[in-house]
Amino acid sequence: MRYSQLRAFHHVALHGGFSRAARALNISQPSVSDQVRQLEQLHDVLLFSREARQVRMTEAGEALFRLTREMFEVEDRISALFDESRSVLKGNLRIMADSAMHITDAVRRFRESSPDVFVTIQTGNTDTLLRRLRNYEAEVGVVGSAMSAPDLDVIDLGRTPILALVAKGYLPKGTHTLRFKNLGAQPLIYREVGSRTRSLIEEEALQLNLNLAPSIEVEGREALREVVASGAGIGFVSEAEFGHDLRLRAVPFEDVDLGMSEAVVTLSARRDVPLIRGFLKTVQKSVKDRKT
Repeated sequence: MRYSQLRAFHHVALHGGFSRAARALNISQPSVSDQVRQLEQLHDVLLFSREARQVRMTEAGEALFRLTREMFEVEDRISALFDESRSVLKGNLRIMADSAMHITDAVRRFRESSPDVFVTIQTGNTDTLLRRLRNYEAEVGVVGSAMSAPDLDVIDLGRTPILALVAKGYLPKGTHTLRFKNLGAQPLIYREVGSRTRSLIEEEALQLNLNLAPSIEVEGREALREVVASGAGIGFVSEAEFGHDLRLRAVPFEDVDLGMSEAVVTLSARRDVPLIRGFLKTVQKSVKDRKT
């Protein structure tokens, strides 16, 4: 295989079509098509399904794209090493977070020091977040657990309690705490499978031999808040994620100590990417300043 063939394939996959790849590479579309076709013929594999003017990656194409993303990112890092002008950070930093509230200060500081960086933040549960990190679809993740994995670098953001989430007026007047052991008598609202908050609730119930099950299951934090605000039951939220919704109350548990250790995670293989390295330095300074 040739570098030009891999580069042509990578840009077709990245931009979603041969014409867009040709414009990005500043070469003709037939040249891009020919390079990709040669790569397919050389290895007797179909990388793209070409139907009705639509281009979709095959399973083999998706596997190769994961590798070319790593390959061309390393190429960018080598260029950055020799390019003094890259001391000013530029580009797009993609952050996946179970809750953006945990990194708002770090994002603000990072943007102040690196105004040429465009930051995008998407929310999702822990399973989705880790998948996107490992597929090179995000640079930084913020997770609700103190995890350890050989392919991850982790910065601990601290521990925050998990509270019951209820609509104002849902509980009897004067109720300031709840007993976790009594939750079985209440309609419970859970996040989707893969949510770290849900996992912690289920683990605690299992340890206490409690038969807790959701009456309602919702996808995403915003959906949870809306359903709870309607008075449909009791949900769960970490204290750091509660926010300022006047329709809701966060109520602590009096009989259990439930908590979530938030952390920033990145792929160890990408620790030298300038954008990632710069953002992690900002996170570390933000955490240090919060503790002092």
